Amino acid sequence: SVKDVTMRIINGEGDSLPVSSMPVDGTYPVATSRYEKRNIAQQIPLWDASVCIQCNKCALVCPHAVIRPKVFDASFLDESKPPVSFNSIPATGKDFSAGSHYTLQVSTEDCTGCSLCVEICPAKNKEKSGLKAINMVSSTEIEEDQVDNWGFFLGIPEVERSLVKQNSVKGSQLLQPLFEFSGACAGCGETPYIKLVTQLFGNRMIVANATGCSSIYGGNLPTTPWAKNDAGFGPAWSNSLFEDNAEFGLGMSVAVEQKKNRAIELAQLLASEIGPSLADDLLKARQNEESEIFTQRERVENLKKKLKNSSGVKERELLNLADYLVKKSIWIIGGDGWGYDIGYGGLDHVLASGRNVNILLLDTEVYSNTGGQTSKATPLGAVAKFSAAGKSAAKKDLGLLATEYGNVYVARIAMGANDTHTLRSIIEAEQFDGPSLIIAYSHCIAHGYDLKQGLTQQKLAVKSGAWPLYRFNPKLAETGQNPFQLDSAQPSIPLQDYIYNETRFSMLRKIDPKRARRLLDEAQAQVNSVFEKYQRLARNTVKNDITIKEEAETCILKQNTWG
Repeated sequence: SVKDVTMRIINGEGDSLPVSSMPVDGTYPVATSRYEKRNIAQQIPLWDASVCIQCNKCALVCPHAVIRPKVFDASFLDESKPPVSFNSIPATGKDFSAGSHYTLQVSTEDCTGCSLCVEICPAKNKEKSGLKAINMVSSTEIEEDQVDNWGFFLGIPEVERSLVKQNSVKGSQLLQPLFEFSGACAGCGETPYIKLVTQLFGNRMIVANATGCSSIYGGNLPTTPWAKNDAGFGPAWSNSLFEDNAEFGLGMSVAVEQKKNRAIELAQLLASEIGPSLADDLLKARQNEESEIFTQRERVENLKKKLKNSSGVKERELLNLADYLVKKSIWIIGGDGWGYDIGYGGLDHVLASGRNVNILLLDTEVYSNTGGQTSKATPLGAVAKFSAAGKSAAKKDLGLLATEYGNVYVARIAMGANDTHTLRSIIEAEQFDGPSLIIAYSHCIAHGYDLKQGLTQQKLAVKSGAWPLYRFNPKLAETGQNPFQLDSAQPSIPLQDYIYNETRFSMLRKIDPKRARRLLDEAQAQVNSVFEKYQRLARNTVKNDITIKEEAETCILKQNTWG
């Protein structure tokens, strides 16, 4: 249990634990990172309700899920007696009923003080220059009050998911994160993407996680940030190695498919016992939208009740497999060292399989966890281990390679540059019936700057053309549309305005100015060339069979007329 095992390890008493106290099957409780309470931040964000516009951008970018909004009925305050310092304001928007209140709360004991929330906040205090709707203050000034407020906040019921517009930044952040308080670096650029995915799909996620940063902060015993909701649903997570994680996730997908097919077979065989109407609804249910999945889950619960007291072999088997009738969301997660390099063969195999799996590639452009070695994702001119004089080769265009299959959804995203694009891409990828690859720009301490500027650097990366945003959606080709959508504007700043804010590039100017100048020129030319290539791809029109047939008929008519 958490008390008898996890907490004793946290307290440094692990050596005194007997082997018999360890879990026999190797599984550990989830959501245990919430018990650490590291209290490491000297500066902590404080919400100013009078300035807030309820956009929830601060919650979106928070790497450790310590900033959370909730909307609730105002009557809850009368019934529950909140702490004196607890703040809430009337909720804005048409999604919630009159009398709804909004609050934004920070878990001060879990905050790392990265201040990304302040950097992203768009709401400025018109009376006090320099202040926003969320501001950094000394932890000693507010910590005691905010600890009480956080405790009260956790008691506020989570918003009903069906009431929330999940395809908006504001709505998505009202969903409970099922990845919280990880041990990732302060200001980490990877964890906000993982957190967002769990908010959207976490109650039915199955995760294969490659070894790397994401496996260390994701499964570093004795605690884990992966969590579950009050109903007991949450991501099922497991870690595999660099070289076989993609295949590991593919195996999960095959297993889920087999169990689902067996559940379908059993439901068909037992339809008369289950009830023809329920069986038919279970087998024909659409499960694309959140509301549809919720309804299917209710049907499965009804099925379990009918089978609970059955003694038949097939009935007991269906009872064990019933949850597989609810659509699962399979995610393969890892960094660029895995996806571009050591695990690329497996990743390519998964893309070629045609299976409905989602790949989230957290691209820091370097082997972050093992000490900053160069990878095939490292850009031209960047200094890293094994590229001490600046990398002389261009970054591998993994996304473009994946589009060549024609049946793979591909997106290149950067949360700091365009959060709506990030959210939309993730939702489209998960809904796509086939392989999907999301390549996410992830700022990192290996880049060599204060990570509170991480979101700014993401914007500059996109503005310079070094990180073009795009989506490749094969579904569009079915209606004659171009599947390649370039979502970035023409580069508006030179490359050097982006890269020389980072030590990984600027240090070469001090070591070897002449080489740095040459590599910069090559990198700028390469950026220009790639962006022009993407523009050509975006301009190309796609003709489906119907369009081609219509054009052929028109051509024949013209020939007859001319003849």
